[in-house]
Amino acid sequence: MTDSSNDQVAPAAGPLVGVRVIDCSTVLAGPLCTMLLGDLGATVIKVEPPDGDPTRGWGPPWVEAGRKRRPEPGGTPGPRRFARNSGRRPAAEGTERERVAAYFLSVNRNKRSLRLDLKTDAGREVLTQLLHVGDVVVENQRVGGFARLGFTDERLRSINPSLVHLAISGYGPTGPAADRPGYDFVIQAAAGLMSITGQPDDQGGRATKVGVAISDIVTGLFGAIGVLSSLVARGDGRAAGQRVDVSILESTLAVLVNQAHNAFVTGRPPGRLGNAHPNIVPYEAFDTADGEIVVAVGSERQWPRFCAALGMPDLALDSRFHSNEGRVRNRAELRPILSQRFAERMSGEWLAALDEADVPAGPINDVVGAFADRQAQAREMTVDVEHPVLGTVRQVGLPIELSATPATIRTAPPMLGEHSVEILRELGYDGHRIEELFATGVI
Repeated sequence: MTDSSNDQVAPAAGPLVGVRVIDCSTVLAGPLCTMLLGDLGATVIKVEPPDGDPTRGWGPPWVEAGRKRRPEPGGTPGPRRFARNSGRRPAAEGTERERVAAYFLSVNRNKRSLRLDLKTDAGREVLTQLLHVGDVVVENQRVGGFARLGFTDERLRSINPSLVHLAISGYGPTGPAADRPGYDFVIQAAAGLMSITGQPDDQGGRATKVGVAISDIVTGLFGAIGVLSSLVARGDGRAAGQRVDVSILESTLAVLVNQAHNAFVTGRPPGRLGNAHPNIVPYEAFDTADGEIVVAVGSERQWPRFCAALGMPDLALDSRFHSNEGRVRNRAELRPILSQRFAERMSGEWLAALDEADVPAGPINDVVGAFADRQAQAREMTVDVEHPVLGTVRQVGLPIELSATPATIRTAPPMLGEHSVEILRELGYDGHRIEELFATGVI
């Protein structure tokens, strides 16, 4: 458990300690990327527009809390306390009511927030000062948007030759669709992912998106890989700074993996198989007497054990089903046999029998049940962090475990502009100039 209060913050211990990331991205792909870098120890400054990252308002659900505003040392409230939701000063002391969408909280921990209007000269000057001392800048504006603010590739090199610039776009910086805005749902459709997701046509199925914004998510992961690769190349002297381009379209095409190669080999688009696997049988969901379970017979060694666990050892000897190739070719004959058998017993009984036979199988948990599972709990896949306004905020745990330089969850997702003053002070801005920036709405 970690604490995000100013009084007690767990020190960074990951492999990226000392790396400074300037996060000018919003919504999901970029913020996920920078959160991962923050988890790995990087210092991340989230530069937010005056109204904040749009996902702050993507509720319900909301995390909502009231608190008494704490005075600054000396009894005089300073600008840091005035920059929570709107970045503007409240009219009077008292109870401050805050709410933040759960969506925003999911991808913005381990960051400090600087509210900054980049449409102003003063705002762009602040960003320039940040880039001088940064190692990485991440932005996901439409192609050319960052350059139109004055931050062309040439200017970035002149500001900081060692800077790694991750540019996330919808369709990539070149090509006929380069200027189009990138939305996960649209690109799941355009990249072919939806065409292989959902129930088959003969069961009345339709193309279906994945239940999370998977195209944005994998783009964030590829973006993090690109940043880390660039830092390695910079560290051993093969490159100084460099530009990293990652698009949602290309990332989604890349994760089609075996389905893409099935299409390359056959010349035909793969269809929808519901929960079935295109290349492995049985590898799907089955109804039981009281619910539904999934089974994944992923090797030929598992097939006879699977048949024995079902009390059908002779099925393993059937020439139609002896090999995975035969089972794939004859899935229409095999599936009814298995379906009838699974319907005869309860889910718990089947799971116990398959576990005893060392055959991969599991329940279909809902999201709450998945995190409550004993294995997820043992692996600490939920972590509670203390937020200075919202109280205890639950976070998804860390999926990467490093033995020598562990990743950490050190701070809760910030309120809008929560760290504006301290960041500006670190850049050398004095109190008078900071007050001017507040008064003009730059921060």
